[in-house]
Amino acid sequence: MKTAADPGWFGLWWWVWRGRSALGLGAPALSEAARRELLLRGTPGSATILAVRPRRGEPGHAFWVRVRVAGTPPYEARVRQWVAERDLEWMRPGDVVGCRVDPGDWERLMLYVPDFEEFEQAGRVGLGKILSDGRRAEATVLAVAPVAAEFGGHDDPLLRLDLELRAWDEPKPWRVRVVQQVPLAAITLIDRGGRLEAAFFTVDRGESVAIDWCASLGEE
Repeated sequence: MKTAADPGWFGLWWWVWRGRSALGLGAPALSEAARRELLLRGTPGSATILAVRPRRGEPGHAFWVRVRVAGTPPYEARVRQWVAERDLEWMRPGDVVGCRVDPGDWERLMLYVPDFEEFEQAGRVGLGKILSDGRRAEATVLAVAPVAAEFGGHDDPLLRLDLELRAWDEPKPWRVRVVQQVPLAAITLIDRGGRLEAAFFTVDRGESVAIDWCASLGEE
């Protein structure tokens, strides 16, 4: 078991507390006409929300996302965009949303929350939906690493967790990889071999898995 003096813990804490760069630099916000054009003609893909914050002095939000488009390697981008308040619930760090990308400029894209049928077809749903409706499992931490991206305005780090899941109604354990925000209070739980409470919809590689941090911390 590692201790706070262990170099691995020092490196993780240094990453958690180091200064974060401002979020929202990069491509300018698209006009309404440009968004409509992308929605109709852009290349479809998915985007994992890495960070989000309100834009300072301007309407809308700035998102840091990891974009996946079929046939191309994943990449990270910053998006300035206005979204409805009801959609923000589905656009938190770790959530996966739809996107449309300009085939001539991969940094030019728009985000949108798919309807529930599209979520199901894509095999991805919001973390809140998984926690409220998903099946329960116990997760054992196999490895942890910070996401290779800076983010601003958040105290909780965004980490990549490799886990082994066990559920009473599944015949054998399976391994997943998730990218989720970890509350600072739960940092000591994610050492290798640590046990976490999780929720999931189906056995997959992590697309339908959410960590229940409240339950893991004994707050429920």
